[in-house]
Amino acid sequence: MGGSNSTLGVETCIQSVCNGRFECYHIPSSNADIAWTKLYNLDLPRYPQIIVRPNNATEVAGAVKCANENGFKVQARSGGHSYGFQMDNTTWQASVGSGFRLDGLDKLLHANGGRAIAHGTCPGVGVGGHATVGGLGPMSRMWGAALDHVLEVEVVTADGGIIRANENQHEDLFWAIRGAGASFGIVTEFVFKTHPEPGSVVEYTYSFSFGNQKDMAPVFAKWQELVYDPNLDRRFSTLFIAEPLGALITGTFYGTKEEFDKTGIQQRIPGGGVINLAIVDWMGSLAHIAETTALYLSDLSTPFASKSLAFDRNDKLSNDSINGLFNYMGSTDPQTLLWFIIFNSEGGAMADTAYNATAYPHRDAIMMYQSYAIGIPALLQGTRDFVSGVHQRIKQAAPAANTTYAGYVDVSLSKTDAQWTYWGDKVPILQQIKQRYDAGNIFQNPQSVDLP
Repeated sequence: MGGSNSTLGVETCIQSVCNGRFECYHIPSSNADIAWTKLYNLDLPRYPQIIVRPNNATEVAGAVKCANENGFKVQARSGGHSYGFQMDNTTWQASVGSGFRLDGLDKLLHANGGRAIAHGTCPGVGVGGHATVGGLGPMSRMWGAALDHVLEVEVVTADGGIIRANENQHEDLFWAIRGAGASFGIVTEFVFKTHPEPGSVVEYTYSFSFGNQKDMAPVFAKWQELVYDPNLDRRFSTLFIAEPLGALITGTFYGTKEEFDKTGIQQRIPGGGVINLAIVDWMGSLAHIAETTALYLSDLSTPFASKSLAFDRNDKLSNDSINGLFNYMGSTDPQTLLWFIIFNSEGGAMADTAYNATAYPHRDAIMMYQSYAIGIPALLQGTRDFVSGVHQRIKQAAPAANTTYAGYVDVSLSKTDAQWTYWGDKVPILQQIKQRYDAGNIFQNPQSVDLP
């Protein structure tokens, strides 16, 4: 909870909700109180005035009512403290508490019938935020986003009510939650459709260490040609990661090595790098991706700068713009040795869901990019400038690309700009639904959907 009001009244109210449980809430005494206030991006020193760890939906609802009564704003965070899980072995639908992190969810789905859903690659990400903003990952070209697996939610609304939302009841709220959930309520339970785990997964990496980014330009150009192939096999996804010493290309194919060989994809991957090929099972694939792309960093608190963009079929980068981009990255001092410019393949099953079916707006994306540069506090402005310079050159190369995935937060955007950047022409509808369910703007953050 955040706001400018005294915590005295809300604390008394929360004490009643917690019913004497000491570990239920906390008022941070200082910014060093990291057991309760651990930040992700240390460049954003924002701290809540009171933190609540409820046990169930009733306590969540009670906390929201306390905020309402005392003039506080509320944002939920999925911190790994909700363990509710149930699998229906007839429908293979999983009911999942929203506090799970992705690695914990994967293990439970695996243990309960060898099932799986699509999601991102960072093991420590919380399901609640992930499945309401999108949930993109290597399996999205085959199965869609995590939010495309959501059949129903239990959600606490701004008035402290607890409702079920799906395609048949509160369908407008259900529409908004699948893409912009943090602005509309607190999901306390998801019902997911699931898939059988793939029996075999081909994982490969190509490492390039040519010594200068300008030498990576033709490698990226060839990789982009593959990604933009409209007939690219949906079982395949890939990343291109530019980094200080060169580049890394990763690929994931959900099938056997024989099936992968038949696609001809391997012959179209840029050559000249060090190749590592592995045949693993589903759980091995998840671990391999996290390890290969250094996603263990996703759980560390660091000061960093980041920008991103989504590209549709008309936003393909020209060879001249690619050369200019990689020359810039090779000739500019980023003031850090930890930076990554990540391009990932999209398309496939992501486009199967109708554009207007959910609040998620990037159904036509073929490729996305995200920069991530961890800075030294004293030199962070130089790191920000480097990231902005990369973004400026990409924008010049694809001037019609003006939206990005809300899961790739760009903190430099104003609230107004953020809404239109993340949700595009869906903003007016989202604002109408916001007025309907949260007229007091209780669920608010610096880049949330605003009232009309």
